[in-house]
Amino acid sequence: MAYVRGMESSQFVELIPFASLLGIEITVASPNSVVGTLDHRADLCTTADILHGGALMSLADTTGAVCAFLNLPAGARTATLESKTNMIRAVKGGTVTATSMPVHVGRSTIVLQTEVRDESGKLVSLTTQTQTVLT
Repeated sequence: MAYVRGMESSQFVELIPFASLLGIEITVASPNSVVGTLDHRADLCTTADILHGGALMSLADTTGAVCAFLNLPAGARTATLESKTNMIRAVKGGTVTATSMPVHVGRSTIVLQTEVRDESGKLVSLTTQTQTVLT
């Protein structure tokens, strides 16, 4: 595990109670890339045992927010301004992995892109989000 801003990557989820509730795990956390995982569970599904799109979006939002946080100036905080997700394929089992990377780090906003992939490496969803920089 890497230490960033005095925290182990797995500790970031502790700051986000909803992410803990979903079972999201952060495995890599750096200003250049944040990786998180979410296991398929029946209570996170829609019909036909398909992982709910909201769960996928929450995973992407969480990894994106952590990535934005790691790119903030000292003393600043962040919140999601806008988020758009394209759903590519259904997930009927296993673990999905989200990788968030900054596209733009500015003084007032940070734009991130997150790919969520299934266990076979196939793209499940693609999210672009804008985080505000609050000083």
